[in-house]
Amino acid sequence: MPGYIISLTLFAALLHASWNALLRGGTDKLWSMSIMCVSIAIASVVIALFLAPPAKASWIYAGLSAVLHVGYNLCLVRSYQMGELGQNYPIARGSSPLLITFAASIFAGEKIAMPTLAGIVLISSGIVALAFRGRRLAAPGLPYALATGCFIAAYSVADGIGVRLSGDALAYTVWMCALWGVMMPAVYISLRGTTHLFTLRPGFILSLIGGLVSLLAYGIVIYAMSAAPLGAVSALRETSVLFAALMGYLFLGERLTPRRVLACGVIALGILIIG
Repeated sequence: MPGYIISLTLFAALLHASWNALLRGGTDKLWSMSIMCVSIAIASVVIALFLAPPAKASWIYAGLSAVLHVGYNLCLVRSYQMGELGQNYPIARGSSPLLITFAASIFAGEKIAMPTLAGIVLISSGIVALAFRGRRLAAPGLPYALATGCFIAAYSVADGIGVRLSGDALAYTVWMCALWGVMMPAVYISLRGTTHLFTLRPGFILSLIGGLVSLLAYGIVIYAMSAAPLGAVSALRETSVLFAALMGYLFLGERLTPRRVLACGVIALGILIIG
C-alpha cells in the first residue's frame, strides 16, 4: 500500500475519533448526529455545484450507502446512549475490517496478500481487546455496537465499489454525503418534529463543526478505497480507536488501563505489517 495512502488514512482516523468524541460527549446524541448531518448536507451540496456528477454506474451505490449510513448513525447513537466511548467504539470499529475484507473478496473481487491479512487480523484483535473489562466483554450496548460494525462493513463495500465506478472520488463523496445528510435529519423530524431539530441549544456549533470533520474524514477514506484494498484501508481507518481511547481518558473521564495500552501496541504492530 502506498505510503501516502497510509498517512492520509491515519489522518482520517484521527478526524474520525474527534467527531465520535464530540458525539459521545453530547447530552442528546440523536440531535447532535442530526445537526452534524445537516452540516454535511449543506457542505456537500455547495461542493457538488462545482463538480460534474459521478458516472451513472455509481449512483445506485451512492444511494445504497446513504441508506446504510442512516442505519449506522441510529445504531451508533444508541450504543453511545448505553455505554462508554472507549468500550462500544472499539467493538463497532474492530468488528468491521474482517467483515469488509471478506465482503470485498466476494463482491469486489479483491485478493489480499497474507501479510496484509495478518496485519488486518492484528488490528481488529487489538481494537476489540480495548473493549474488555478483565476477561469479560461486558458492554451494555454490545448488540448495537455489533450492528454498527455490520453497517460500517456494508457501506464501506458499497462505497468502495461505487467510487471505483464513479470516475471522480470527490464527486461521488459529496453526492453520497448529500443524500445521507438529508436522510438523517428527515428521520429525526419523523421522530421528534422540525421545531425540535432546529432549536438552538448548547452543542449546536460543535455539532456543525463535527459534521464538517466527519465529511472530511470519510472523504479521505473514500479516496483511499479508490486506490487500495478495502479491508486494509478499513483496518487503518479503525485505528481511530487509539485516538478515541486517549480522548476518552483525557476529556470524558474514562480509564486507560495497562490492558488497553497493550492492545494499542498490537494495533500498532498491525499497522507496521500493512505498511
